[in-house]
Order: sequence, then C-alpha cells, then structure tokens
Amino acid sequence: MNARFGDGTKPAEAGDAQSAAVDQVVDALRALRKTSQKRRYKGGVLPELPSRAAMADIVADLVAVLYPRHFGPSHLTVETVDAFVSTTLKRALHALTEQIRKELLLFAEGEESGEEERDAKRISDAFLGALPKVRSLLDTDIRAAFDGDPAARSLDEIVFCYPGIAAVTRHRLAHELFSLGAPMLARIVAEIAHSETGIDIHPGAEIDASFFIDHGAGVVIGETARIGKRVRLYQGVTLGAKRFEADASGALVKGRPRHPIVEDDVVVYAGATILGRITIGRGSSVGGNVWLTHSVPPGSNITQARAIETFDNGGGI
Repeated sequence: MNARFGDGTKPAEAGDAQSAAVDQVVDALRALRKTSQKRRYKGGVLPELPSRAAMADIVADLVAVLYPRHFGPSHLTVETVDAFVSTTLKRALHALTEQIRKELLLFAEGEESGEEERDAKRISDAFLGALPKVRSLLDTDIRAAFDGDPAARSLDEIVFCYPGIAAVTRHRLAHELFSLGAPMLARIVAEIAHSETGIDIHPGAEIDASFFIDHGAGVVIGETARIGKRVRLYQGVTLGAKRFEADASGALVKGRPRHPIVEDDVVVYAGATILGRITIGRGSSVGGNVWLTHSVPPGSNITQARAIETFDNGGGI
C-alpha cells in the first residue's frame, strides 16, 4: 500500500513539488542578489567581505589578552600567562589583518591595488601598539564601577559580571579600529557588544577615563559624542542627535558633530535623553527621564521641571 499525505499526494510527489518550489525561490533570490550587487559594486567585481564570525573570535581573543586571568583558560599560572597572551595576540592580529584587508578592498570596490595588504598591516600594527593604552583606560573604568556601585564586592566581580564594563571594553577596542581606518570592522565589534549587552555605543564616540555605565540596558551613545572623565550613565540614557542635516539633493550630511559633549564628573540618571551638539557642563547632574536639547553650565542640577522651565525661559548656553 502506498502511503499518502492528508492532501492525497504521495511522499515522492510532495518531495518533487517542494523541490520545484525551492528551485523557484533560489532563482528569485539569485536575481535579487544580482540586482543589488550591480547597484553596490559598480565595477562588477564582487569583493571579499569581512566576516562577523571571524571578528567575534578576534574580539574574544583580544578580551582574553587584556584580562587573561578572567577570560583565558582556567589553568593559567603566573609562569604561563605571558606565553598565552603572546600566542593569542599573534593569532588575533593575523586574523585581524586579514579582515582589515578585506574591508579596505571592499571600499576600493574590488579593484585590488596591492596597497591593501600593506595598509592592513600598518593598521594592525598601530592597533597592537594601542592595546596597553586600552588596558590602562579599562582599569580606570573598572575602578569607577567599583567605587560607584555599593553592591559591588570586588574588582573581579566587575570584570566578570558588569555589562557596562563588557560594552566599554569592546568599545575601546572598536574605537581604536575606527580611528585607525577600519570603520566597518569597528561597527561589527560595536554591534557584537550591543547584541551581548543591550548597550549601543558607536565606535566613533570619544570616551575619556573612569567611565561607568550602571545597569546599562538601553543606553545609546552616538558617533560624535564626547564624554569626559569620571562620567556615570544609568540605564536607558540616550546621547543622540536632535536633527539630521541634508544637502541640496536631500541626502543626509554625514560626519558633522551632532551629538552631545558631556564634560568631566557628570552623572546622567536613568531614561534621560540628551540631544544635539550641546554641552553638559562639568559636575552637572541630569535627572531621570529628562529631555534636554540645550546646553547647561557647569554644576547644573537638571530635573524634569527645571529642564522645562529653562527651555521655556530661553536659558542655557
């Protein structure tokens, strides 16, 4: 007896129909790819693309290099840690150089000039030289988290457990890549951190020492934001743009400063939204759920009521 499905078709017939349907979808997707690729790659050559999976492995290696006792193998000892750091760093840099080469080739629209490999090596060498600075800055961030959170019991707990530190660790790596000329890889690193922590920091944002994001989920920091020393942000804070300039053709103008400047020793509480190229003066406090679109002088204490009153009075600097 031949088996049949509920609709009366035999298994072989159903398989043939599904295979034909799959072939149709494959054809449709191929046509869409060709149209998209023709639009993106004017020369018609499909360049190699960087790999998000490879970057995730590189980031994991770099985090382990920066804090090997926390994120390296559990069997590391004082005698073996340097060898682990050396081996892991060499592997990460080799892989990173290849990803940088692919990014440079992508922006050259696939027309390899022979300079991409040289430039990739130059960028990765400069990135290597920046790692001690990154570690030094991160140590100040970890101390700021410990000093700023009464629930913290140890610096090791901060390193292992705090999403703000995880996000800032990856941001400081991404910012170096962004500054050195690998912005796409920097964005990939930033989005890896975003997906892991819920904290969205553009790699172009400039963040000084002793930075602490408490709790963290929902924090957004835009590309041209500048943050001073000893700044603390709570969950749900946005440092964003107020408006987007367009050129005569209607296209958005990119690269203009459009995000806030937050000076030293500022605290921004949960849910506050700060928009535009404004300055939050040193030592200021911005209360929860405040919507702020004008500058405030040093030492300001901005609450919802005061923010509205200052705006209505045309105040600010």
